[in-house]
Amino acid sequence: MRDVLGDIAGWYASGETFGLATVVNTFRSAPRPPGAAMAVSPGGEVAGSVSGGCVEGAVYDLAQSVMASGEPVVQRYGVSDDDAFSVGLTCGGILDVLVEPVGPATFPEFAEVAAAIERHEPVAVATVVAGPGRLGARRVIWADRASGSLAPGAPHAGRLDAAVDDDARGMLAQGLTGQRHYGAEGERRLDDLTVFVHSFAPPPLLLVFGAIDFAAAVARIGKFLGYHVTVCDARPVFATPKRFPEADEVVVKWPHKFLEEARGAVDERTAICVLTHDPKFDVPLLEVALRTGAGYVGAMGSRRTHEDRLARLREAGMTEAELGRLRSPIGLDLGARTPEETAVSIAAELVQLRWGGSGRPLSDTTGRIHADAP
Repeated sequence: MRDVLGDIAGWYASGETFGLATVVNTFRSAPRPPGAAMAVSPGGEVAGSVSGGCVEGAVYDLAQSVMASGEPVVQRYGVSDDDAFSVGLTCGGILDVLVEPVGPATFPEFAEVAAAIERHEPVAVATVVAGPGRLGARRVIWADRASGSLAPGAPHAGRLDAAVDDDARGMLAQGLTGQRHYGAEGERRLDDLTVFVHSFAPPPLLLVFGAIDFAAAVARIGKFLGYHVTVCDARPVFATPKRFPEADEVVVKWPHKFLEEARGAVDERTAICVLTHDPKFDVPLLEVALRTGAGYVGAMGSRRTHEDRLARLREAGMTEAELGRLRSPIGLDLGARTPEETAVSIAAELVQLRWGGSGRPLSDTTGRIHADAP
């Protein structure tokens, strides 16, 4: 829904009820992940995509029907038995898509959810997609409160809602979107009821240290990948917003001191790119970075620079386990030379780390293209 928010917020504000299709489960090589969304306005305007074009026509027709009936539907799309090119997914994947009518009457919390997403405030939307109860029943969960119910009017609603609240907050903390299964009263050992939890967590952090040409390229591609990008350098003549227009913030401060202060915001989704390749900057910075919970710490430089850097870090007291977290030289081996090419190699390594890919040409691999996240 994040991708179509600008369009559907306007439709909602005008009082219209539109059709919202959301991928709630995938199998095999599905082209879009859970949470991918497509919306259809009452006038027939389309925003977003659930499959990259494979089944959009069928989903469009279903959204029209759902808007007319007012009843949500979960539809599975896969390869057609008769003709793989008719409605099915030619890639061989399978999608489960929830198509529901959304408007002020059916989703009164929508405006508040949209505002939270715009503010980068964590919020999750939990929806019943299978099992007993009402298909499409919805609950919105924030860090400190919740609204709505997954079993409105049922005597056990409080227990089910409480169980989902706990799980949704855990998923929010990790930025996870997906299905959870429960008994009718919230029992986690049962799977009678399927709930889709759509997490809208703040974007992951990309911390780029070193205000150089390579940093400008990394900042651009980082924004393209959906990161909140910060560029930091101790030299005010280089660290300026004009030089890094794509960055969300440009900070003039000694890198290691900035990272110490920002440590509380660093989590396993954070990527730290050290591009200074100057010992007086990167050694104290890496001492801090490799002791944070960041999921990625990479440093630019030649192999000779890398060996010298490791020796200095060992002298500073860093353990081999800590040094083993360092990805240096930074990026995948693409033969990159220019700042833009180097940024692509760094981005490729970030994507590989996120999804567990091999980094090899797909033409040299077999089996599923889209593997589950590690």
